[in-house]
Amino acid sequence: MKELLAVIAKALVDDPAAVEVSEREGERSIVLELRVADADMGKVIGKQGRIAKCIRTVMKAAASRENKHVVVEIVQ
Repeated sequence: MKELLAVIAKALVDDPAAVEVSEREGERSIVLELRVADADMGKVIGKQGRIAKCIRTVMKAAASRENKHVVVEIVQ
């Protein structure tokens, strides 16, 4: 899950080296924290949060294959 989020985020930003993904896993849930450079925050969030919503949808679909619940947090 962590690698998938990193690949998606690196494709969107201008500074892929600054992309960091941390993962906390529980019994049935996974929390993924995405950090990008300050200049790239707008590219990851998108207009009215559309890109962020799409990222979360893709991650939820991937997690459902493993019967897990995923939460994607975009942090500074």
